[in-house]
Amino acid sequence: MRRKVGRCGDSLSHSQRKVSVLKDVAVEDMAKLFRAAIMGPPGSGKGTISQRIAESFGLKYLSSGHYLRDSIAANTEAGMIVRPYVDRGMLVPDHVMTRLMLPRLEQLNGHSWLLDGFPRTVAQAQALNSLYHIDMVISLNIPYATLSERLSDRWIHPASGRVYNMGFNPPQVQGKDDITGEPLIQHDDDKPEALMARLRHYKDVAKPVIDLYKSQGVLHSFSGTDTDKIWPYINSLLSTKMQMQPSEAHQTQTP
Repeated sequence: MRRKVGRCGDSLSHSQRKVSVLKDVAVEDMAKLFRAAIMGPPGSGKGTISQRIAESFGLKYLSSGHYLRDSIAANTEAGMIVRPYVDRGMLVPDHVMTRLMLPRLEQLNGHSWLLDGFPRTVAQAQALNSLYHIDMVISLNIPYATLSERLSDRWIHPASGRVYNMGFNPPQVQGKDDITGEPLIQHDDDKPEALMARLRHYKDVAKPVIDLYKSQGVLHSFSGTDTDKIWPYINSLLSTKMQMQPSEAHQTQTP
């Protein structure tokens, strides 16, 4: 009887060890997830940097701007909610942004991701932090003269959000989108006379968010005028933080 009890005890012990191992694996898998956000003023090169990060490190890239534009174009529920604000040139309120973005992030459970354009305010950051641990926030600091030069040459296909730069990434046909052939536009707030106010607003809104993540020890700031020169530093930091080697670096041009 003792042997039977012993065997049963051994079997139970083995089962417990197996469950423990599975739990450890699950915890390890969760620990491997990497959640990051990127911040920067208009024209800072966030789009190019974000694409390089996503492609080099396998992160899912979620741009709030792209998501909202796609939702409006597809006339989804999210699109119908934000369209009145976008049509009026208004910023989408915090409670609306969190209502739309947090469920979208739930669809990325089990994946590492990079956020662009969200969180934009402290209220959005607090809502995000209540559900997710943010491992890294990248802040791009670009001089005003560089931003002004980039934005003055920037033209946009409004329906898709595709961006062209007349200096280094011009459309195949002047003034036309490469894919649809539809006209390109230049936003009024990309023009020099509006740029200063736009950048001032960004700094006013972004500073509390930057301070929040700085206090949490996850903020990493990068300064410069050339995305291709900033990228190696970001690449090196992410390689260290994620303890992996990225795939080949991408040498696309500065946006």
